[in-house]
Amino acid sequence: MGCGSALPTRSNLPSSQLLELRNKQFLIDCGEGMQIRMRQMPVRVSRMNHIFISHLHGDHCFGLIGLICTLGMLGRTADLYIHAQPDLERLLQPLINYHGDGMLYKVHFEPFNPKEHAVIYEDRSVCVSTLPLRHRVPCAGFLFEEKPRLPHILPEQISRYNIPHSSINLIKQGAGFTTEDGTYIPHEQLTTPATSPLRYAYCSDTAYNERIIPLIQGVDCLYHEATFGSEMSERARHTMHSTAAQAATIAQKAQVGQLIIGHFSARHADQGRLFEEARSIFPNTILAHDGMRHEIRHAITS
Repeated sequence: MGCGSALPTRSNLPSSQLLELRNKQFLIDCGEGMQIRMRQMPVRVSRMNHIFISHLHGDHCFGLIGLICTLGMLGRTADLYIHAQPDLERLLQPLINYHGDGMLYKVHFEPFNPKEHAVIYEDRSVCVSTLPLRHRVPCAGFLFEEKPRLPHILPEQISRYNIPHSSINLIKQGAGFTTEDGTYIPHEQLTTPATSPLRYAYCSDTAYNERIIPLIQGVDCLYHEATFGSEMSERARHTMHSTAAQAATIAQKAQVGQLIIGHFSARHADQGRLFEEARSIFPNTILAHDGMRHEIRHAITS
């Protein structure tokens, strides 16, 4: 919903993404203008209960208070959980107290240490962990991982052996099946392997940082900031951002399935140059744009 950096442009609002995974919605960063894109796309956030904020620069969190108040006006009742470094609660809670009178839901702050790689959210189907990044302020990326699914039971075997519905879940969990005449059918003959879990890594904002490579090795899709082109590598170093070439190098070394570059500086009116720079190093690169919808697919391994 936004792939620009600190200065909004006509094409790009500041950073914000909505990830849909296992019938859940996770908001990643919430820059100013996020609600505008949400209405334009359009996007419904009725299943969004968790927000993950990478760091406290304004282009990643200034949209939060507006979103929180809008959800209140829409009559939201489900609690909302915001995962961020501890300072966010101190900064945001007074605004919620002042502007959130009459809200029917509660906002919970879930602090994490951006310097550590740790699991910060987990349920039966999804796990989210932090990725320590290198920036001018404490900053963390996020790794979203599906948990392994159960094997698929073969429909033709259900019919062939007259398997009752009550036995299907046991078979998926590893059991075999005994027919009415006493014949035992092993689990392996009744199922096919489960679909591999999807993994998505979000890395913004950060200087070139090879320490994240083992943490994101082989992910299906990596979003990595590419604020500048290589001709501005000195400014990237000074501001602790990455160039498009550096983002692609991380993707190449981590052997990811796909790279999406974003967080573009307003200095780059022609973002196609950033795309070509990254693609020359890592061919399976996508140039992000505001309003883009992208389906994450499993990485193809050789």
